[in-house]
Amino acid sequence: MQIDILTIFPDMFDGPFSHSIIKRAKEKGIITINLHNIRDYTTDKHHSVDDYPYGGGAGMVMMIEPVCRLIENLKAKTSYDEIIYMSPDGELLGQKLANRLSLLKNMIILCGHYKGIDERIREHLVTMEISIGDYVLSGGELAAAVLTDTIVRIIPGAMGDEASALSDSYQDDLISPPVYTRPYDFNGWKAPDVLLSGNEKEINKWRNEKSIERTKQRRPRLLDD
Repeated sequence: MQIDILTIFPDMFDGPFSHSIIKRAKEKGIITINLHNIRDYTTDKHHSVDDYPYGGGAGMVMMIEPVCRLIENLKAKTSYDEIIYMSPDGELLGQKLANRLSLLKNMIILCGHYKGIDERIREHLVTMEISIGDYVLSGGELAAAVLTDTIVRIIPGAMGDEASALSDSYQDDLISPPVYTRPYDFNGWKAPDVLLSGNEKEINKWRNEKSIERTKQRRPRLLDD
């Protein structure tokens, strides 16, 4: 998979993309992540990519020209399955959406900033808008990093134990059950005996019951769906 991220702050991705699963996936050649600085595609001598909004009002707006120029440059070289804009009012990111995106070959992720991007970018260039929650961030970079991590970790070969991803919360519309490890008894707090029983049938039954119980408590809408 190839992911091209369009941003005015490419250095913000150094940390998230230099560790753990994403780092290993890059080293294995499972994914290629390219960071593109939108400022490199403006004709403004000060490398500005924002301007005052038509009609007045607070804040600045990302201009259409540098973004369009960059996207058209990338599309001339690569065929993209999706051009995604990280937006507070986009489709809410969930595991089913992440699963679907993990099957794509190439995608662009556009990180907005300031008050947002010129609406014409959304109307004519963007094919999908995604939000990671009903709140506003200073820019789309953190959201893009979250989306990338969510997608990459479930691509076959990215994780050392692929079965681990399949048992994550939300994969089967349930919250994952509690997990325990050694020591069995810590300060009088004991791990459930069933998990040490060796009885796979009873262990799976316990885990399923706990998943349903936790889902009812914390994400009841999943059971409604």
